[in-house]
Amino acid sequence: MAGTAGTPGTPRVLRAMNDRAALDLLLEHGPLSRTRIGKLTGLSKPTASQLLARLESAGLVLATGTTEGRPGPGAQLYEVNPAAAYAAGLDVTPERILAAVADVTGRTVGSYELPTPGRRPAQPVVRQVTDALDGAVKAAGLARDDVHRLVIGTPGAFDPNTGRLRYASHLPGWHTPALLDELAAALPMPVEYENDVNLAAVAEQRLGAARGHEDFVLLWNEGGLGAALILGGRLHRGWTGGAGEVGFLPVPGTPLVRQVAKANSGGYQELAGSQAIPRLARELGISNIPSTPYAEAAAALVERAATEDTVLHRLLLQTYATRLATGLASLVSVLDPELIVLSGASLTSGGEVLRALVQSELEELAAARPKLVVGDVREHPVLRGALESALATTRDEVFDTAR
Repeated sequence: MAGTAGTPGTPRVLRAMNDRAALDLLLEHGPLSRTRIGKLTGLSKPTASQLLARLESAGLVLATGTTEGRPGPGAQLYEVNPAAAYAAGLDVTPERILAAVADVTGRTVGSYELPTPGRRPAQPVVRQVTDALDGAVKAAGLARDDVHRLVIGTPGAFDPNTGRLRYASHLPGWHTPALLDELAAALPMPVEYENDVNLAAVAEQRLGAARGHEDFVLLWNEGGLGAALILGGRLHRGWTGGAGEVGFLPVPGTPLVRQVAKANSGGYQELAGSQAIPRLARELGISNIPSTPYAEAAAALVERAATEDTVLHRLLLQTYATRLATGLASLVSVLDPELIVLSGASLTSGGEVLRALVQSELEELAAARPKLVVGDVREHPVLRGALESALATTRDEVFDTAR
């Protein structure tokens, strides 16, 4: 039917497209004047004025201050209304749940950490999730109902065919068949679930070292060894969500691991995972190995090896680089990515020194030669990726003025 809302080319749809373009510019550049918005969008001054009046009436933009430093009265500036919507993210590990809430501009307004130690959860997972979320919501001065969308990042992945968590047997309490239904019943907002390494890749794609890249691999090494695959600008999850579970990858230099799902390990994890680094350091005769958990110890050892110019530390870093390149060579041979991002504390702690060693080794082991970079998002990249993912969908919904 002609004139129906949402029909391509109708004035309503064209206005909505202009509205979204203006909102995206305000997010990217910060406060802008009507004149500046008109120039950036190509709209006339009257049309830009109508657009801003419409967005202000809808509660999506606010008038905020005026331009300074020019003769005459300053021009009114506009910004996205931070309170137009809120999104939340959770980063789940066996030891703790990190939660954060961001306003629609991306600014984190509240965060909370809930410790979850022990092989058996002291509280049901649903209670853990709601307590962590409520802690962040309270810190933001909000209510749970104010959150528009929640993204939860976990090790492994929820099988889209069964709803069961796979590849993460070390995460206690998260494997009950009805868990997703129970969480949906307990939470008032839409909830999405994503692999933790995938979310780290989202953070790097939108905020960090992979900005502007449509095809890249992120290699993660912290509590576990994993990868995220971005192909054509989109996450590749695979049939069961297990794409990127490279810790199970058989590689030369380690025994063949059978029934890897039960063992929760595999060749590449045993060769180059965080738990292998303290073991390698002991074999080389390095002293003063940290007594902290293996992921922290590994990051500390790699950082020390990258900064202390001794024979043993150089050997530790070179051996580690060769092991990393061994697994990466298989990924490069199959995927031929433009870029590889090294992320997770056991990689980023080695900085440029480790990156250069892995790059050199990879060029010897693989036919293609992708560029290697160290990830830029160092502070809670999984949580940051969860927030970015939640914000992207939230903005698509809230900023759609054609509805």
